[in-house]
Amino acid sequence: MADYAAPLADLDFQLRVVAGLDHVLSLPHYGGLDADTVKQVLEEGGRFAGEVLAPLNRGGDLTPARLENGQVRTSPGFADAYRQFSAGGWNAVPFEAEYGGQGLPWVVQTALGEMWNAANLSFALCPLLTNGAIEALIAHGSDEQKRTYLPKMIAGEWTGTMNLTEPQAGSDLGQVRTKAVPAGDHYKITGQKIFITYGDHDFTSNIVHLVLARLPDAPAGTRGISLFVVPKFLVKPDGSLGSRNDLRAASLEHKLGIHGSPTCVMAYGDDGGATGYLVGEANRGLEYMFTMMNNARLAVGLQGVAIAERAYQQAVGYAKQRVQSRDVAGSSGSVPIIRHPDVRRMLMTMKAGTEALRGLALQAAAWIDRARHAPEADDRARTQQLLDLIIPVVKAASTDFGVEAASIGIQVHGGMGFIEESGAAQHYRDARILPIYEGTNGIQANDLVGRKVARDQGAAAKIFIQMVQDTVDELDLYTDEDFAAMRSALADGLAALTQATDWIVRTFPEDPRRAIAGAVPYLKLFGLVAGGWVMARNATAAEAHLGSGSDETFLRTKKTTARFYAEHLLVQAPSLVWPATQPATVLALAEDQF
Repeated sequence: MADYAAPLADLDFQLRVVAGLDHVLSLPHYGGLDADTVKQVLEEGGRFAGEVLAPLNRGGDLTPARLENGQVRTSPGFADAYRQFSAGGWNAVPFEAEYGGQGLPWVVQTALGEMWNAANLSFALCPLLTNGAIEALIAHGSDEQKRTYLPKMIAGEWTGTMNLTEPQAGSDLGQVRTKAVPAGDHYKITGQKIFITYGDHDFTSNIVHLVLARLPDAPAGTRGISLFVVPKFLVKPDGSLGSRNDLRAASLEHKLGIHGSPTCVMAYGDDGGATGYLVGEANRGLEYMFTMMNNARLAVGLQGVAIAERAYQQAVGYAKQRVQSRDVAGSSGSVPIIRHPDVRRMLMTMKAGTEALRGLALQAAAWIDRARHAPEADDRARTQQLLDLIIPVVKAASTDFGVEAASIGIQVHGGMGFIEESGAAQHYRDARILPIYEGTNGIQANDLVGRKVARDQGAAAKIFIQMVQDTVDELDLYTDEDFAAMRSALADGLAALTQATDWIVRTFPEDPRRAIAGAVPYLKLFGLVAGGWVMARNATAAEAHLGSGSDETFLRTKKTTARFYAEHLLVQAPSLVWPATQPATVLALAEDQF
């Protein structure tokens, strides 16, 4: 398997020209932080990803986590790598200094997260889930809970999980049955949870589980779910660890991929009930979990970008080394397959799609920073609108592309890609979960159409559409054929998105089922146009820097890649208007006709 090299040049470029890093750093909240410091952080993060995490990726696939005598033992090298990760302060990057965090912007955390996930997706899931648990406690935990858990979790001394679903529930959390019975100053938790990532491991001395459960008098459905902190080991008043709580990993799932990440079935209350502590108010647990969904879904979308980058790097490495067949233009003998046009087409598809969605993820992360810390309330509110709108697009478009890129990577390898020893198959197997968890991509599409477009009559979508239109207008200022191609494709894609958006706004109030039937094509259309918007901004920034002493080859490559995206990916956007707005046949058959 090819080594992983962090794409620092592209991350740095897109942080500046797409995400607006300088603007983020100028927010008063980040006073004193400069771009040079961020660059150094990213370089060190890339080194850690390439030298420590990436070499463990294949071993994690071949030697999965295992359950021995009630204790999960992680893949060889993972626990030591986690100790290095925590010692380096990487778990503390985006959190406030009040609890031991470093206080860096989420856009920086997002760039780092891509590198860690690309290097070793199975490993990176542990800090990803811990970050989500930290966010939930920051937003809704009591002062005592924050003092007890946050410093240890932010330091990486303890990890966190989210215990949401159960065997009968799936994505329908209204069916959760886990019980929470009052017992003085705490609750006794009994029930079973499934699909709990890093529900047990040997990284740290304690694991802080956030568990959804029902109180005895709770109303039915999602309105009756509460959130509880349930630590693996109880914590004494002085902060030291006490007795083992009544919870255990009952089994590990045998999965298609991400073998190095232990996915646990968790049992609570075998001996009378696990001790848990209510977070916030009763019956508001699902609401609390949704407060950190933007970050969690962005993180999963980022995993799609990461696996696409890893698969691309491996495919390029193989294509440059594999010698097979003569050049169609003529050659004295067989040539490296990277000289064959169809291999070039596949590699360019992987490269262009990855760069577009990387930029979109970084833009979303910058909006998180602005929505939280912009001085003006109107700016915060408008940015939050855009963030809420784009998150399901980032999650679904990026994870769908991650699977596609990993599949293309196998194709570049030819028959060797289907052989496990090449390593290409691992990326595909690891990627396949991404469109499923943290809300399936069908759920993301429903969310985009029903909650993010129809609910506000397209107000947020119109703000985004105008931003894209401004970029189309900017492309008019350039006369060369690269920009003409980009402008044509982006203008046509934007017209298609506008048409489909207007149709949803009209249709959803009268016939929501019909509008939802076209939700997935609509999200795909939205993602293609959003990616085209990112790539056009890449191209105009590259053009502006040509002749300035910057890396000319890098800048010209950015322009060419942006044009390829426009001519080979973005041009598909208008074809999606029909399936997005004319979904009658989706609903035409009776159930017994399937």
